[in-house]
Amino acid sequence: MEQINKLPTEQRNPNTADIDRVSTLEIVRRINDEDKKVAYAVERELEPIAKAVDAIQDALRSGGRLIYCGCGTSGRLGVLDAAECPPTYSADPGMVMGVMAGGERAMFKAVEGAEDNAEAGREDMKQINLSAKDVLVGIAASGRTPYVLGAMAYAHEIGAKTVALTCNKASEMNAVADIPIGVETGPEVITGSTRMKCGTAQKMVLNMLSTGAMIRLGKVYGNLMVDVMPTNEKLVRRAISIVATAAGVDEEEARRTLEACGFSVKTAIVMLVRGESAEAAKERLNATGGVIAKTLGEV
Repeated sequence: MEQINKLPTEQRNPNTADIDRVSTLEIVRRINDEDKKVAYAVERELEPIAKAVDAIQDALRSGGRLIYCGCGTSGRLGVLDAAECPPTYSADPGMVMGVMAGGERAMFKAVEGAEDNAEAGREDMKQINLSAKDVLVGIAASGRTPYVLGAMAYAHEIGAKTVALTCNKASEMNAVADIPIGVETGPEVITGSTRMKCGTAQKMVLNMLSTGAMIRLGKVYGNLMVDVMPTNEKLVRRAISIVATAAGVDEEEARRTLEACGFSVKTAIVMLVRGESAEAAKERLNATGGVIAKTLGEV
């Protein structure tokens, strides 16, 4: 308990010591004031975040996976980021995975004691066949969670690269990780409630890790998500808009071209810009690894 009480994530915030005695407007103002500090805390860790992005894209390009591992809020954020990669970037469902202590049921209800079991972390990595090709991102606000440390220890044993995403730079997870990211956001609004500023910081970094890797893999053209999977009407409309914007055509022509190539956004863009058939456009994309800027000779 003495060690836990010394953690930066467990300190009392003097700016909110009387938050139970102020107006509702003042409550939300103070929460907002504390949240403003999170982006600056993330900014201080941009160099290791960039190193992690490069490691992840190298792994994905070589047939490896990005594995997030955490407990509670941290685990749920990893699962969320992983779940959003397939529809946003047409990533294979197994390319980015979220694993959390307690399994799927822990997504919706706390599983008591799950985070304290280091052996369970190791076993869960074995269950997903973690390999040396993969990158494991351990996520924990305190940086001391046994479950995640167990998973990271197994990753090291088999030669998988590890990233620690914590809110405590001087933590055991950061000490053992190949790439340590320690976003120190300061004491929480409510003492120890790390779902707040720590959770926000973790979400911001996870956005950078997955988005940065997908950009490097050619799944973005300019700032357009050209590997979007049009699985519902909203995403169909987005695909049409992306093609129209990138190729400089109206939405009707964009839709016709998408229909002609099986709604592949990348293929439609190359078809329209180069005036080629779907087959020729696909061949060009394959030759450049699916990177549109290279396919069109822009880089």
